[in-house]
Amino acid sequence: MSQTTQTAGDGTAETVTLIDNRTGKKIDLPILKGSTGPDVIDIRKLYGATGCFTYDPGFTSTASCDSAITYIDGDEGVLLHRGYPIDQLAESSDFMEVCYLLLHGELPNAAQKTEFEATITRHTMVHEQLTQFYRGFRRDAHPMAVMCGVVGALSAFYHDSTDINDPKQRMIASHRLIAKLPTIAAMAYKYSVGQPFMYPRNDLGYAENFLYMTFGVPCEPYKVNPVIAKAMDKIFILHADHEQNASTSTVRLAGSSGANPFACIAAGIASLWGPAHGGANEAVLKMLEEIKTVDRIPEFINRAKDKNDNFRLMGFGHRVYKNYDPRAKVMQQTCKEVLAELGIKDDPLLDIAVELERIALSDPYFIEKKLYPNVDFYSGIILKAIGFPTSMFTVLFALARTVGWISQWKEMIEDPGQKIGRPRQLYMGQTPRDYVPVEKRG
Repeated sequence: MSQTTQTAGDGTAETVTLIDNRTGKKIDLPILKGSTGPDVIDIRKLYGATGCFTYDPGFTSTASCDSAITYIDGDEGVLLHRGYPIDQLAESSDFMEVCYLLLHGELPNAAQKTEFEATITRHTMVHEQLTQFYRGFRRDAHPMAVMCGVVGALSAFYHDSTDINDPKQRMIASHRLIAKLPTIAAMAYKYSVGQPFMYPRNDLGYAENFLYMTFGVPCEPYKVNPVIAKAMDKIFILHADHEQNASTSTVRLAGSSGANPFACIAAGIASLWGPAHGGANEAVLKMLEEIKTVDRIPEFINRAKDKNDNFRLMGFGHRVYKNYDPRAKVMQQTCKEVLAELGIKDDPLLDIAVELERIALSDPYFIEKKLYPNVDFYSGIILKAIGFPTSMFTVLFALARTVGWISQWKEMIEDPGQKIGRPRQLYMGQTPRDYVPVEKRG
């Protein structure tokens, strides 16, 4: 293809015209326009017209679907959920409202919010036999391994919400997943430390209930700190959805085959487990611990700039954002509030983080490379201060992201143009050859 031109005739859609140099044939491809953001070229007829596929490793230039849930403008540092800026939602809303918004497209009125919260609360308990699954894992099993197994097993217990063609069952499954993930996550933590499971309480809010089930014990009352609960709620909001990332795309791909929603979310959890995705905040904390003191920061800055050094500054830059991650601004303030509430005045990790951020926002190298702090930069410090071990960081990410996954899954199932995912490839292997008996092989 040697030439591309954009044309727009009167009353017709805009197209891109490709010229196949091999045949001289012209191919008109429609340009599809969204409500905002880049236009996309519809290449669905490209193979039929040219015999060629497109080549896009990582799908970084490919729109795999159309969606009305989340919009990101990485250049401007914009993140919208159903049109609402993430910073407004984090400051003025709560996680239950955001869940309703992602699922239904609009913020709930007072009656709808009350009913939704009551519905989620009624689904927080898990089947008692499900608790037996935990005993099959070693005590030192990674909580994400436990999460993958237990969430995948939910379909064996809730047969009345696995028919993906039934809208009512789809919604029940959505409610169950949002409600039960905190319970399952807290149980994973309790099992790892050898403490008894704590049943959810219907008089507590979503974040409060999770903190109670995680840190409460049967032998004494546990009072949830409202500042910590609010911070936890903000963390959930900031991680609720993030467009077509690796784990969300995994959920959609699994769902495109008709798999039940519990299996799809388990697939998303498995994808999120990767250190390049959900494990980034854990990597940030390990990096800060490696730096140890503020005076050693220049040494690590120089290492980050050295092309021959494999060291990377974790928590800086983003695959999509080429500006300051809007979630990071909220997370920075939340971090200060949590440390102040817990009386942590001189936290060496926070001191290192603040100085690293100052350098990143003023050093020409970072500015040129657009390596701004992202949401993972501060979240690890907050979670550590609250008392979570690093192995639980990605679990909390999965807990929050479940509503985004299930909203994206639901949108995909309800899309009449949805097809089973089937990426193609550029084959570089052997061409056809005849089988050789073993005695004749050299």
